[in-house]
Amino acid sequence: MTIHDQLRDLLAKHTGEVSPSLDHPENPEHGDYASPIAIALAKKQNRQPLEVAKELAQKVADERWEVSVAPPGFLNFRISSTTRAAHIHEIIQAGNRYGSNKTLASKKIMVEYTDPNPFKEFHIGHLMSNAIGEALSRIVEFSGAEVKRANYQGDVGLHVAKALWGKMKNNDVSWGEAYATGAQAYEADERAREEIIKINKLIYNYKFDEGERDKTLENLYEKGIEETMWAFEKIYKRLGMEALYGDGAKKLCFYVYFYEYEAAEIGKKIVEKNIDRVFEKSDGAIIYRGEKHGLHTRVFITSHGLPTYETKELGLTFLKYWREKEIKGSNIDLSIVVTGHEIKDYFQVVLAAMRDIGNISINYSGKSIEVPFPKLVDKTEHIPHGMLRLKSGKMSSRTGEVIRAEDLLNEAKERLREKTADEAITEAAALGAVKYSILRQSAGKDIIFDFNTSLSFEGDSGPYLQYTHARARSILEKSEKSSSDAQTPLRNPSGIFYRVERLLLWFPDAIAEALNARDPHYIATYLADLAQAFNSLYAKERILGANDESYKLALTAAVAATLKNGLWLLGIPAPERM
Repeated sequence: MTIHDQLRDLLAKHTGEVSPSLDHPENPEHGDYASPIAIALAKKQNRQPLEVAKELAQKVADERWEVSVAPPGFLNFRISSTTRAAHIHEIIQAGNRYGSNKTLASKKIMVEYTDPNPFKEFHIGHLMSNAIGEALSRIVEFSGAEVKRANYQGDVGLHVAKALWGKMKNNDVSWGEAYATGAQAYEADERAREEIIKINKLIYNYKFDEGERDKTLENLYEKGIEETMWAFEKIYKRLGMEALYGDGAKKLCFYVYFYEYEAAEIGKKIVEKNIDRVFEKSDGAIIYRGEKHGLHTRVFITSHGLPTYETKELGLTFLKYWREKEIKGSNIDLSIVVTGHEIKDYFQVVLAAMRDIGNISINYSGKSIEVPFPKLVDKTEHIPHGMLRLKSGKMSSRTGEVIRAEDLLNEAKERLREKTADEAITEAAALGAVKYSILRQSAGKDIIFDFNTSLSFEGDSGPYLQYTHARARSILEKSEKSSSDAQTPLRNPSGIFYRVERLLLWFPDAIAEALNARDPHYIATYLADLAQAFNSLYAKERILGANDESYKLALTAAVAATLKNGLWLLGIPAPERM
């Protein structure tokens, strides 16, 4: 149990509050933790806050911390030097498990993210979703849950038809270039538009086994699915994901891949089953009126009989439930969905419609499935993210307006070669630069990527954190002593030493904040503070050969372990040297 948890539980015991507020004071003179709980209690009891605070201070006094009271009624806790010293060695001993916890033990959580469309390029929007989704997956996993990574693939639709049309016109281009060609022709050429619409219909016929068929087109479609899906797998691995699922050369980075044609088919059945009860017909289309829930009206099936995004989400929610409940034999405790914020309003309408649908029976895969949609709504969390833009304007692209994720990483690598020629280091630093730029801000905000600041080895950047970790590891390697065996003197450090010790206490708190808010930026901000504090110490204090070398080495080892674990949670590599 962390120091934060011990304090919170003790306050809860003596106040009756379920989750007493406990914060990190910015001013070190106010201690390591502070709580305004006495102010809230005084208001309920019609008493003076300072009086209540003094009573509480006596009740929560302990040898592990000093307790003081400050106006208007704050309780300030300064962790004892003995406890801080012991904590340093606990970090070293825990190693890559430091900061892990059992908050979500026995929970099964599915995290859906990235969701690129086959036949199209993996662009920087997918990079945003992947960075945030993978970080959340690791945070959830580090908190004791069983994580199921999910990816939703748009394997039918006009984008597929456009790419197939472009490939048939020029087989030598990539699928991304073929899509760009088809997309431009669809807008500019009436004949091309008609051909693409026909291709789209033929692919739907193929997927749903109906109507006119074209074997040559179907073979090309299957080839495109195979090639683009495996191209995505290479990108996932480059982004730091592990291929954990499957066997041999066919191992995949996601636990499950859902497909749009399946979601569309079942979603359409769900909507049609609930016409006149949840949905209604309007001008040939089927709509849902969300105004009764403070939302807006959305079309679920178009006048041409085609399911929209909303209907496919209904089907996708069913497929997630069906796969885990019927195939795997256990429920998902939570479904986290990471998408761009442009989907936010649509998603709220989908959730409202699901709640109105209620508990229903659906025939699927030769079996009647009982689906508790309201419960599924309660177990669903939508995490919308902003857009990623370049400060310097557009980058060159072979595929129209889109900026490919790999182009951004390659450009970052090329610029980093001015600082180091080591291929592994430039790759790691480029990934660190891009991911940290995304994760250092709240997930819902737009990101402006600036090559100059993001690639810097100084300041608030991914390479700066990586370099700080490498610096700490280098110090430890040069030492003739073992930091794990060193005994930390029971001293009461001040200034920069106290600042580093204090920050080391707070790493589990940063993880808890990131988990509760479903936002990795709390960890990114924490790591930046820790790196800055350690580098200040390094600049001012001698470590190797110092009189208190044993203590400083232990502190350095604790910093290295914490930075490595924090970077891992963000999906950023932590090189041993840079």
